[in-house]
Amino acid sequence: MKLKNSPSAASETIDLSRRRAIQSGGLAVAFLWLGSTGVASAMVSARRQPGDAAAALADGNPPFAPNAFVRIDTDGTIRLVMPSVEMGQGIYTGFSMLLAEELGVGLDQIKVEHSPASEELYGMPALGGQITGGSTSTRSGWQVLREAGAVARVQLVTAAAAQWKVDPSTCTVDRAVVHHVPSGRSLGFGALATPAGKLPMPDKVPPLKDPKDFVLIGKPLRRVDSPDKITGATQFGLDVKVPGMKIAAVKTSPTFAGKLVSVDDKAARAMPGVVDVIRVGDAVAVVGDHYWAAKQGLEALDIQWDRGVNANLTTQQLRDALADSALNGSSIVAKEVGTRPTTGTTIDAVYQLPMLAHATMEPLNATVSVTADKCEIWTGTQVPTRCVTAAAKITGLSEDKVLLHNQYLGGGFGRRLETDQVEQAVAFAKQVGYPLKVVWSREEDIRHDRVRPMYHDRFSTVVDADGLPVWFGARTSGGTVLGRWAPMAMGKNGLDSDAVESLAEMPYEIPGMKVEWIRHDMPPGLIVGWWRGVGPTHNLFTVESFMDELAHRAGKDPVAFRRAMLQKNPRTLALLNLAAEKSGWGTPLPARVGRGIALGEPFGSRVCAVVEAEVTPQGEVRLRRAVVALDCGIGINASSIEAQVQGGLLFGLSAAMWSSITIKNGAVEQGNFNDYRNMRINEAPSVEVHRIENFESPGGLGEVGTAIAAPALANAIFAATGVRLYQLPVDRSLLVQNADALKTVVSADNANAEGVA
Repeated sequence: MKLKNSPSAASETIDLSRRRAIQSGGLAVAFLWLGSTGVASAMVSARRQPGDAAAALADGNPPFAPNAFVRIDTDGTIRLVMPSVEMGQGIYTGFSMLLAEELGVGLDQIKVEHSPASEELYGMPALGGQITGGSTSTRSGWQVLREAGAVARVQLVTAAAAQWKVDPSTCTVDRAVVHHVPSGRSLGFGALATPAGKLPMPDKVPPLKDPKDFVLIGKPLRRVDSPDKITGATQFGLDVKVPGMKIAAVKTSPTFAGKLVSVDDKAARAMPGVVDVIRVGDAVAVVGDHYWAAKQGLEALDIQWDRGVNANLTTQQLRDALADSALNGSSIVAKEVGTRPTTGTTIDAVYQLPMLAHATMEPLNATVSVTADKCEIWTGTQVPTRCVTAAAKITGLSEDKVLLHNQYLGGGFGRRLETDQVEQAVAFAKQVGYPLKVVWSREEDIRHDRVRPMYHDRFSTVVDADGLPVWFGARTSGGTVLGRWAPMAMGKNGLDSDAVESLAEMPYEIPGMKVEWIRHDMPPGLIVGWWRGVGPTHNLFTVESFMDELAHRAGKDPVAFRRAMLQKNPRTLALLNLAAEKSGWGTPLPARVGRGIALGEPFGSRVCAVVEAEVTPQGEVRLRRAVVALDCGIGINASSIEAQVQGGLLFGLSAAMWSSITIKNGAVEQGNFNDYRNMRINEAPSVEVHRIENFESPGGLGEVGTAIAAPALANAIFAATGVRLYQLPVDRSLLVQNADALKTVVSADNANAEGVA
């Protein structure tokens, strides 16, 4: 569904407050510093920068390299050097479209390259560095990639016009060819590359196309990386092969902050194919000629661990400590408007969310070669320069002696915003005289994840006689990722803005509110990290579950209830109405089948999801259908938009249905997909995406579907059963109506129930 010139397409007043600027970053870190240095960073630019010449020289010294992104060779090859990394989100295609639109070439004429590690040339403004995350890539690159194409086009046209001695304004560009229509002359980009490369930069960035004149942007185009992925030519980190390379399987202390005491490696060293056994402070690796030898050797080790201070740690202890902080801890006020009224009805709720692993399809890995004067790294990472900095510290080399070759990522979800796999691989590789590929098993990957924090939230609201909130109070408690990952981005009062994103700023009109955050640090060694959807994934579940509860307590339809609070937010109201229309909201459903709705404005986009779910008498939840209404501003690739929302929603539904990381005796209990459950193909519902089109600046997409999934599911379960869920993942025992009933499935088109053996 595409709606142009709808009420929601109207321009908004831009809010330039610090809070809004921080929110726009997605990861809630709109800062211009790197690591913990506090040093300001240069940002990407369509014009030449001091480091461009050296970068182009290292990239084959093409005759035309007007900026950090564009390379054109004399044979006409057009290369785009990508500032962001590709991990399945389609950004290589999106950025190619942005460049091609203004450069005047076809999408099929662009060859994409991974960028080297360089903050100066490839630092993205939304996150303040060469970082891919937080659904910020398109928002960061939307302007600069088009400008880069426009600058290159103008120089190529100027070079052609100079040869023909004509006015550049009489020339046109189409599919990498400059034409002078009056004289019938034309020159390809390859022939113009050398003279264009000798021209000075334009005084200013040329005007960009009006969106109504786009020929590529907004179209449903095939991804540029699909052909190689289909044929198996795409190289991920696990695919890297370096001459003389050996492969290591690794085992790290099972407990948080545990240490390696001793290793009996006699049996391992005697096994065919085993090359060496090497150690670091908390881990041991067996090196083999191939992975199977290394894995078998690892299993043959007799390892003694010092289990450390967390030897007896359990999930329940973590939950109890977090609950105590939520109730009694010292809070930081994130937002306060008005005062709590002394009259009205008070409604309270408490929510608990678990730790989550990323469980990317490609487990962590890194290939490293360390010599006396150089360190070379091959890995897939969302933070190339952080990896370089970490490797330099471990090897003692200067950063200019560390060379990182980034690869395609077999999933990121925030896990590859960390550098621990590179740090460990470098520490092992510096002990040997050959390139070393360190591969984490699936079990290592899950048990040593940087998990999403556990949360405990306490809500209290005052409603008027119509059941509408006049005061909203929230105390959210959990660990801080921002405080570890980018401490300089914390608020002056110590606030982690990510912890309250989509909570402190809601789409609804509520007269008064107070949102507080209580910092609760995890025990030593239990490190929390960014997880797909970050703060909004947590907060949209609690806020939208609570709004649904308020609606039902008031005896009102959940859509009508939200509608009443969106009268001053027409763009989001239009989205709510679209989702209700397309989902058939209000039409009859069979018994124990329900629809749930959830609404939010995460990552600079607006989204409304309706999930339709059946709950069997035995308490099993079957997902029948999902409808998503989306307003992400101007869309780059219509196909990618649909794919990202569908994939993100299924990712979020999977986590809400099954996922939880639990601790016993100081160690993670889960280790593979048998006990860290993911949605199977036969369990996935159909997902429809309906988009409101407009010319607003683009919003983020990679995490929008994930963030809105859980509340829509929980509200559907309530509609089907009358059971309100305050914890995730879904507890089936709460939903049982009759454990001995015949299992039935209600088909998605409301056909007659069919018995299942």
